[in-house]
Formats: sequence, structure tokens, C-alpha cells
Amino acid sequence: MATSNVKSLLLSFLLFGSFLMVAYGNFNEHFDITWGDGRAQMLNNGELLTLSLDKASGSGFESKNNYLFGNIDMQLKLLPGNSAGTVTAYYLKSPGTTWDEIDFEFLGNLSGDPYILHTNVFSQGKGNREQQFYLWFDPTADFHTYSILRNPQRIIFSVDGTPIREFKNSESIGVPFPKNQAMRIHSSLWNADDWATRGGIIKTDWTQAPLTTSYRNFKADACVLSNGASSCSSNCNWFSQQLDSTSQDRLKWAQNNYMIYNYCTDSNRFPQGLPPECNNA
Repeated sequence: MATSNVKSLLLSFLLFGSFLMVAYGNFNEHFDITWGDGRAQMLNNGELLTLSLDKASGSGFESKNNYLFGNIDMQLKLLPGNSAGTVTAYYLKSPGTTWDEIDFEFLGNLSGDPYILHTNVFSQGKGNREQQFYLWFDPTADFHTYSILRNPQRIIFSVDGTPIREFKNSESIGVPFPKNQAMRIHSSLWNADDWATRGGIIKTDWTQAPLTTSYRNFKADACVLSNGASSCSSNCNWFSQQLDSTSQDRLKWAQNNYMIYNYCTDSNRFPQGLPPECNNA
């Protein structure tokens, strides 16, 4: 993205004079439970949040604030044992019919088989940019940090500080990039046994219900939408952050060893040619 465009974008935010935020930890202060009829709970004075799923319903929550650029961290401990048929979704999303969205989705599996970490990027309502990974640890044994960094040039998905995916701004070749809409943080735990595990062959085992995912140590170092606009300071490290050589090596390591699907290499899916942003990967 050209420097002049970044400066113009920055100026348009500053004119409205809203604010930057570094938010830590407390779920009571920064989130609302949105559905689940008591299956979602904030515990330990807001330091811990749990989502539960049973045969009747799942549950979910969302942030009180709308975030534009910045870095969002959340620690998750996924539901253990037989998680087949379940999806834990943790994502950023704007409202409307031409929404922007940045997704982490954890697709459950049979006991002993790994979770699949599914990522996607939507811009102006268009997605179909999936990359999927196995993880190099057991995500049910302890909490791990899942991060989304968004600035005008790129989106970086990271796990415990290791980048696994970078989606670059390719507006110069006609690909919309999610840079104008602020997004809320959402998360939900729900039943998707019609597709989530082996194409729907494996169904959810309700004898283990309620099934529970836990959250802690939320952190948002980001600009927040206020009074209809947002301001971002170019002094913030994340505003122009990119991957250094060490991070690029870690990205290659993760993708070479743990990526199991990449839409940018799926020529059968795109017989007329791969999406143009794949040339900017």
C-alpha cells in the first residue's frame, strides 16, 4: 500500500478525534454474553469466561467495543476429549451486508485426533480465502494465545507468538482489503456436526455434554470506534508492523509443517485461475 494512501487514511481517522485503547483481561468490562441461556459464564471477577454446548444450544459473546487497526490477543483452552462435530469460533466481524471478517475457527475431532484450525478473511462480504492448520501442541491441555494483527498493509494470524498466516493488502490489483470497517470481537461454541468433522460423517457425542471452552487474558492494543469514527496513531508499533526475518522464518516453518489446506494452491477449486491476491502471498 502506498505511503501517501496510508497517510490519507490516517488523517481521515484523526479528523474525528476518537481514541486508542489498551484493554486488558476483564471480561465483565469489555464483553457482553449474547446468547446461550446461561451456558456462557464470566467467572473469577471477570478474569475467566467459559462457553458451553449441550444438545439444546451453544453459547456466545461479543465485545462492547468496535476495533479498527491494532493487535488483539485472546487465550483459549479448547474443549477436551471427543470434540467431533463442534466448532469454537473466535473472530472479528463488522455488521451489514458488505461486512469484513477475520476468522479463527477450531474444528473438533475424535479423541486422539487433532483439532483443525480454520482461518478465513472476508472483505466487503466476500470470503473463500481459507487456510487450515494442525497445531503443534494439544490445545485442550492448557491455554494458548491466538492473535490477530490488522493494519492498513496486512493481517497477521499468530499462535503463541508464531505467525501462521499473512494476508497482504492487494488493493493495487483490485482485491478489496478490510481496512475501513471497525469490527467487534465475537466468539461462539456451537454444534456443526453436519459438516465440521470429516464432512459431517462424525457426529457430536452428547453423552459428554456440557462441552466447555475457556477464555482468559484478553488484550486489545487497538484503536476503538467512537462517535462514528476512529483515530489511529502512526506512533503505534502495530500500525506499520510487518514480519521481520525471524518471523518470516517462523511463518514458513508453520506453513511447511502444519498447513493442511491453502486456497491459493487449490487449482481444482479455481479452474479459471487462482485468486489474484495469491500472487501477492
